[in-house]
Amino acid sequence: MATVILVRHGRTTANASGVLAGRAPGVSLDETGKTQAARTALRLAEVPLAGIVSSPLERCQQTAQHIIQAQKNAPELLLAQELTECDYGTWQGSALAELSTQALWSQVQANPSAVTFPQGESMAGMQARAVAEIRRLDAGFEAEHGTGAVWVAVSHGDIIKSVLADALGMHLDLFQRINVGPASASIVHYGSGSPRVHSVNTDGGDLSWLAPGLQAADAPVGGGAGN
Repeated sequence: MATVILVRHGRTTANASGVLAGRAPGVSLDETGKTQAARTALRLAEVPLAGIVSSPLERCQQTAQHIIQAQKNAPELLLAQELTECDYGTWQGSALAELSTQALWSQVQANPSAVTFPQGESMAGMQARAVAEIRRLDAGFEAEHGTGAVWVAVSHGDIIKSVLADALGMHLDLFQRINVGPASASIVHYGSGSPRVHSVNTDGGDLSWLAPGLQAADAPVGGGAGN
């Protein structure tokens, strides 16, 4: 299969002010977020991308545009509704400090697989649709471009954490142990068997070693020689 680079959008005005933006329209990258997105785009510039897919929300599309601009021959941006932010229901637009005082907050931290947000989406449903879409897209890029294909999915923190938890074989109830910062890059190769996670939450470093793509293989005993 192909290799996906999971990129979270850069910092937004809502992130900076401690508000749960959810799916609210008009939430854009702030100046720090634009700088973060540009830095990630430069890290990816030497990797010929077979595809760039984004959540339809503005902050993700803005981040994706930075990646496109840094590519020599950028593919057309594709939007994937299934990679959009979790539907937080009535929590959307609230201050995180306020939400942290509610009884549901502790369940979100300790037992997210049982959480359904008021008038919103379940976290298990969020993970199921995101993982299914990533795997569907990955298979499509592999079919079109070969097993060495590398593509980018620009999405949201909880979405990416849930995809990484699945790739790592972790129960959703453990996904809060994973941190995914603004404009960070995490790399997953699905291969012909179990997924292999090559990095999580990186915000620096050379990614040109991905240019030839990754081939499916068993994990090297002892850790191997590296890239």
